[in-house]
Amino acid sequence: MSTQDNFKRQAARKALEYVPHDEYIGVGSGSTVAIFIEELASIKDRVRGVVAASIESRDLLEQHGIKVVALADVGKLPVYFDGADEVNHSLQMIKGGGAALLGEKIVAHASRQFICMAGESKYVSKLGAFPLPVEVVPFARSWVASQLVKLGGRPVLREGVITRGGHEILDVHDLEIYEPMKLEDEINRIPGVMENGVFARHPADVLILGHSDRAEVITVSHVS
Repeated sequence: MSTQDNFKRQAARKALEYVPHDEYIGVGSGSTVAIFIEELASIKDRVRGVVAASIESRDLLEQHGIKVVALADVGKLPVYFDGADEVNHSLQMIKGGGAALLGEKIVAHASRQFICMAGESKYVSKLGAFPLPVEVVPFARSWVASQLVKLGGRPVLREGVITRGGHEILDVHDLEIYEPMKLEDEINRIPGVMENGVFARHPADVLILGHSDRAEVITVSHVS
């Protein structure tokens, strides 16, 4: 097991403590969530079913014999589990490295509590070193890219990637993200943008940070 995978597994195992009994839960997507699903399989009888934010997570849940349900069938979820590409000290995140940001943001917003699992290297003082994914309508890609340049970014098309909704991904490099909530809103106001990977309006409630030999639980108070 690689060092990073060990960090992720430490976080995923600790996250099992937040799985409620006899409830539906939500899960995101990515390598940390894949490890979490492996761990969840050991207590799968505890949950009634799982809403998956991506096709990949849905398939993995089914492989482990965990019941998958649609968000439309369960409504508000008590808790959502996901990873992050970067997470700051306010538990705001950049997500979407796996191109599932739209589904992830929908399920996160449909949940009362957001549990983020991450290895220690993902915990940063300022977001932006990881390129920001922006999901765009294909015919508007060039227009959106020109607007992202005006915001100080360097957008690059993620070649060969079409999202679940039939959209494309622009990865925006070189952004200095001092005000994540402001940037999230500003990008989403650009016509042609479906969603972006800044999770600031709906940050995590709990961050479980995996270290080599333990998992650290971090919480902050969010002001509405």
